[in-house]
Amino acid sequence: MRRDALAGVHAMDPIHELKVRADILHARLESNDGGALARLRVLPELHRADDATLRTKAADVRRKHCLSVVARECGFASWEHARHVLGGHTDVDDFGTLLHAKNAGGILNQWFASYAEAFAAQRSLPDRPRHYLLAYKRHLLITGPSFVEALGMDPDDPDWEAIGWDWVHPIDAAARSRLYYKRLVAMRR
Repeated sequence: MRRDALAGVHAMDPIHELKVRADILHARLESNDGGALARLRVLPELHRADDATLRTKAADVRRKHCLSVVARECGFASWEHARHVLGGHTDVDDFGTLLHAKNAGGILNQWFASYAEAFAAQRSLPDRPRHYLLAYKRHLLITGPSFVEALGMDPDDPDWEAIGWDWVHPIDAAARSRLYYKRLVAMRR
């Protein structure tokens, strides 16, 4: 397949985005980049490692470890967890913390333990302002445009309408995948 055709295949693919990040991290680790070494501390087995230990362990780091690092940095428990969630599986019960915005502490949201309650509450609200049904770990929240902006995303992005403003059970799974990608890009900034 030609390179330009491959670019189209991976356009806005959140899993591919994380694989690229893992490859970059792996290359930086091979060059003993201090910042890359410090990122290894997200792995449970290296959480308390000092710099000397990290330098020693870096020689044994493989791509699978880098995939775990980038997945954890994005709020997932593991690479498999990230692949499952970002891959659009419908049996997801833990969405991770990717939809967490550190700068959104002052924004009020409605929280729910069950999808049925969240969905009913969202549908009972007026269309304007728009209400987004999002997921955080095993919980659901209904929020407004300011929270979406705090995530670094455009609340008027047509993909929100394409998913029916419902992250958990989107009308269009491909649109949610694009939104995941946009969130990952926003996190890089």
